[in-house]
This record gives sequence, C-alpha cells and structure tokens, in this order.
Amino acid sequence: MKKAEYSRRGPVPQDVIDVVDFELPPPGASEVLVEVLAAPINPSDVLSLTGDYGSLPPLPAIGGNEGVGRVLETGIDVRSLRAGQRVLLPIGGGTWRTHLIADARALIALPDRGEPVQLAMLAVNPPTASLLLSEFVKPKPGEWIIQNAANSAVGAYLMQLARLRGFNTVNIVRREAAVAGARAAGGDVVLVDGDDLAARVHGATQGAEIRLGIDAVGGGATERLARCLANGGAIVNYGAMSGDACKLSPASLIFRDISLRGFWLARWLKQEQASTRAALFGELAALIADGTLAAPIAATFPIERVKDAVVAAAAGEREGKIVLLPTG
Repeated sequence: MKKAEYSRRGPVPQDVIDVVDFELPPPGASEVLVEVLAAPINPSDVLSLTGDYGSLPPLPAIGGNEGVGRVLETGIDVRSLRAGQRVLLPIGGGTWRTHLIADARALIALPDRGEPVQLAMLAVNPPTASLLLSEFVKPKPGEWIIQNAANSAVGAYLMQLARLRGFNTVNIVRREAAVAGARAAGGDVVLVDGDDLAARVHGATQGAEIRLGIDAVGGGATERLARCLANGGAIVNYGAMSGDACKLSPASLIFRDISLRGFWLARWLKQEQASTRAALFGELAALIADGTLAAPIAATFPIERVKDAVVAAAAGEREGKIVLLPTG
C-alpha cells in the first residue's frame, strides 16, 4: 500500500509531497476496505500543498479530495455495499493512495458502467457546474449564460449541462490556443477575453439580455463579465485564477445593479440535506456513466510519479485534467 503524503507546505508544490508505504488494519464492523482506482488533481489540491487554499487539513496530510474506488472487503455489519462494487470516495478524504478504510455510510455507490477516470471527477466539478446554473439565477430555456475560464473542467461540465437544460453559453478563455478546446466541449460562442469583450458578446448574441455571469478568474475579469450582463444581472464567483480579488466598478454596482455572489461547494454540502445531496450526485453519476457528461483528460500518472503529476497539474498551458491511477 502506498500514499502520497505531505508534512509541510511550500511555494513549490511538488517539493512537499512524497510517496510512502503504509499498512491498514482490517475494516471495522461498519467500515469497508477500498482500492482507489482513480483520483484527479484539482487546483484546490495544488493550493493545499502551497498553503494558499481557504481550508487546509492538519499536517501530516494525504493529498487528494475526490476519487473513485472498488470495495475489496466489508465489515460484518455492512449491508449497503458489497465487495467488487464501485464507490465515490468521501470528499476531502485524502484520495492519493492505493487503499483506504472508510465508514460505509460515507460512501456513495456508483453504477458498474462508465469509465473510472471520468467517475473519479464526480464529486467536485460536476456538482459545482450544476449548482452554479441553478442556485443563483433561474435561467429559462433559450437564455444565454456567460462564463470565463471556459476551458477549465468546471467550464466544460457547465457547457454540457447548460446544453442539456436548453441554455446557450458564451464562453470566455484567456488565450487563443484555448478556443478550439472550448468549442469542442460544446460552447455555443467562444471568445478570448479583452477590454472590448462586452461589444463582442453583444454582437455574438444579437444583443441578448444575459442575467448570469460565472467567474473563476477574478481581478479585472469580473468587471468585464459585469459589462456583458443586463441591468440587475448577477455574477457568481467560485475561483480566483488571476490571483487577484474580484473588481467591480461603482458603475456596475450602483447604476446597473449588478450583484456579486460567491460559491463554495464545501459550504453547500454542509448546509444541504442528505437527500438533496444524494439526488444531485445520483443524477450526475448517471450522466457520467453513460457518457453524456465528460471532461477532457490531459494525462494520467501512477502514484509513484505523483511529483510529476503535480507539476503537470500546476502548469498553466494544459488542456484537460491530470489524474492519478494509484492501483492502475
């Protein structure tokens, strides 16, 4: 058994993570032993290594916040799961390892069909995309939505879910090289960010009123999204890829009544009832299992190469997710 562990944080994320051997006892009465099949590396994972994320686990910690596994052994009291069944791992459970023991009640059974690499990304980005589309503004079929960081994993899921729900999307990227990927992911309109963004969006949508803007960049990109919205529109921020705080002008706030909200999936998960969470994950798992929802994969790595995987995940010029295959 191996795990990717860190006992300190630092500015170079790959320098603080190491693969070490470990052993696990047999599962307790209400526990299961799980073999980890796939675990992605998200931006929040890299920021946890550097110490720049908003919520940090105590040290030492095992990397990884989501993944998919296969049940190897169940405790004597477990009735909800069986050996051989695929499960969604607990969020924040330290998934960069070959095996883990978990309370059976913390695991979500997954369909037997579907690619493990795609199912491994179920816990964070797909629900984020889904909730960004539903929790703040209630778009109607045929409406337009605008997002930046459209070539991100959340951006790809958001485009696919918007199309399923009958919405049109304007998708903003920060470089010309990312345009083709965003179009391939299903973007109706794909534009490179810039000072004249509002005029180009107006032309591309034939002047449609856009009520919802989704921001993962922050800084001046927030204001550029605001200028694309109709009066009274809302921007929902869920990230700061620019490294800067969101900037919104008095003209947008005061005279155009643009609102700025924040979204953090971890807070939503804590606040919502278990039945609501289960319904959301069940819907998304089915869409991923049948191939309706998918995210591009840039590369996969064995756990022994976790340092290389972190380097690849932290790179800016990348199209697709980096995924660890701990037991692959």
